[in-house]
Amino acid sequence: MPIVALKDILDRALAERYGVAAINIINDLTIEAVVAAAAEERAPVILQTSVKTVKQYGRRQLHDIVETLVREADVPVTLHLDHCPDRAVISDCLDGGWNSVLFDAHELDVADNLRQTTEVVAEARKTGAHVEGEIEGIQGVEDDVGSDDAPRVQSLEVAVDFIERTGVDCFAPAIGNAHGQYKQAPVLDAQRITDLVAATGKPMALHGGTGLSDDQFTDLIARGCAKVNISTALKETFMKSGLEFLRTTAERDKWDPPSLFKHQRAAVLEMARRHIRLFGGSGRAW
Repeated sequence: MPIVALKDILDRALAERYGVAAINIINDLTIEAVVAAAAEERAPVILQTSVKTVKQYGRRQLHDIVETLVREADVPVTLHLDHCPDRAVISDCLDGGWNSVLFDAHELDVADNLRQTTEVVAEARKTGAHVEGEIEGIQGVEDDVGSDDAPRVQSLEVAVDFIERTGVDCFAPAIGNAHGQYKQAPVLDAQRITDLVAATGKPMALHGGTGLSDDQFTDLIARGCAKVNISTALKETFMKSGLEFLRTTAERDKWDPPSLFKHQRAAVLEMARRHIRLFGGSGRAW
């Protein structure tokens, strides 16, 4: 199945109140493992790339890798550019086959953010792509983007006006969530999700998912968080499983790279499968 539109995936998820796992991949192994997990669960999935990963590989090469690895997948897959404040990178990725972008302009004042996001939406439409927007930063630094300062949360009226006037297809609100690992259990403003969905009919994106409880995920998805981001969990799973294997390898003094890759793939696949099931995505492929 070719890469499909973000809107097709999220509109179904919002209508049926399940969450689609949006997982930040970092290399070919993690791409293949996440897609394999989605295929096993018969679930749609969103592959997210950070600006850092795009620049590491180069836009053309990264897209070619993704395209090759999802070509035989028989579940819906979307390719999304996560947290990008750079309009040039957004344009490059839209030209290069990404069918979804998050224009992260939360550091701008709302009026300038609205103006530029409207321009990004118009640009994306030319290639049939979709746009996630935000006006409030999500606390925490992820892939060198963000801040540890608590964001200023805008009023419901300001957020609804932004969503309606820009035409974004998905919105990422600040509700007390944060990127990275939480230092303490987060207190979330879940009602804000309910209010935004009721006012706009648009799916919400939940950022800072790693570390939330199962009950928090379930509640927020039921309220309209159709896109659920997972980044830290993948990075930790990939690196910790590698560390675990290498410690054993060092003890045995037996060095076999393919065995390392197999071990990491299995760990990442299981991590992705667990989140897909938790979010209610299993069996939702079409």
